[in-house]
Amino acid sequence: MFSALFVDHTVESAPAPSRPFVEATVRRLGHLPPAVARMASSPHLLEGFLAVSALFGRTTLDPVAREVVIMTIATRNGCHVCVEMHTAVLVALGADAGAVEALRAGDPLADARLEAVRTFVLEVLATAGEVRDEALTAFLAHGHTPQNALEVVLGIGAYTLSTLANRLTGAPLAGH
Repeated sequence: MFSALFVDHTVESAPAPSRPFVEATVRRLGHLPPAVARMASSPHLLEGFLAVSALFGRTTLDPVAREVVIMTIATRNGCHVCVEMHTAVLVALGADAGAVEALRAGDPLADARLEAVRTFVLEVLATAGEVRDEALTAFLAHGHTPQNALEVVLGIGAYTLSTLANRLTGAPLAGH
């Protein structure tokens, strides 16, 4: 497997242009996640992911809805690292345990507002953004806005980037 080609960088071993991003991650989280350590091999990828994911974190979607976007991408793309990391985020946010399990399994959510987010993500992906009128109407009917629809696209971009990078590099779970 080619994942052995990707280095688990430290602050000291990361390419110089990646170091500020690696250092900032360590300051923010208290440790360097293996996914970030491997992304550091490409300063551009690392900077891009951190910037876009930070932008997504400031959208008008509420924190749990943002995590629904992320988990939907993570399960669809088979990124075990993202699923584990964002399961922990959902638990920390106090998300319903049934919703967390449904997201991990890629199953429908009991909460209609959050299910509208999940199904909208899948619709955007399935249609490459050429969303059917009824799909957008259904999303909007659950209290979401046109701005939220575009913010979902931002989240899809950010977390498609990370899930693909994590799978390419074979990023392990923290502590493994």
